[in-house]
Amino acid sequence: MIAMADRGFFEKQAVKNMFDKLQQGKELLKMRSQAKALQKQLAEVTETIEMGSVKVKVTADQKVVYIEDNGESRDEIVKAVNEAFKNVQKKAAQKMLQEGGLSGLLGGMGK
Repeated sequence: MIAMADRGFFEKQAVKNMFDKLQQGKELLKMRSQAKALQKQLAEVTETIEMGSVKVKVTADQKVVYIEDNGESRDEIVKAVNEAFKNVQKKAAQKMLQEGGLSGLLGGMGK
């Protein structure tokens, strides 16, 4: 049987753990908000390149805005490239989670 003093300790630990989880949730929401703000800023940074008959416009958040070849829009290529970027970003996020975040992926570089 747990002594009364020990019981109080465990109750305090449970409350502390609950508040720690709430704090972690708040930090996660803050980081997510910051990431969305950064992504919005990156979407405003664009680059347009012309090579021969091909013209491509992309954003810094890795989205293709348009591709033209001989003045004709290549919407299917735009959709395919954007879908590929979306899928690889999901895979990268999963890999980061499995490896313990960015520091895990970088193998502790900078420590």
